[in-house]
Amino acid sequence: MKLPTSPFTVTDWSRIEATTHPGESGEAKWRTLNIGDLRVRMVEYSPGYLADHWCDRGHVLYVLQGELDSELRDGRKFKLTAGMSYQVSDFGDAAHRSSTATGATLFIVD
Repeated sequence: MKLPTSPFTVTDWSRIEATTHPGESGEAKWRTLNIGDLRVRMVEYSPGYLADHWCDRGHVLYVLQGELDSELRDGRKFKLTAGMSYQVSDFGDAAHRSSTATGATLFIVD
């Protein structure tokens, strides 16, 4: 990921309107800031959320609250709790998808 040229920007996430993205179960609410090809998001997964797709996009993901289960298409599974992160490049490993039993709030840069 290369950060595009941009001015110093302060983001008040409470002022960015959330969009709702249904999962296979549950839903994700995204507050998104787009800067060129860079996407910065505050994401809230509802309890019982399961992504409806496998993702090959690279991310830097940080768990702010709750627990996140990340499953890779090759069968590996990881549990992330508040204060943990993962980093993966575009097509850098097996595709991944997220789920949470309890709900989670994430900060994601991709």
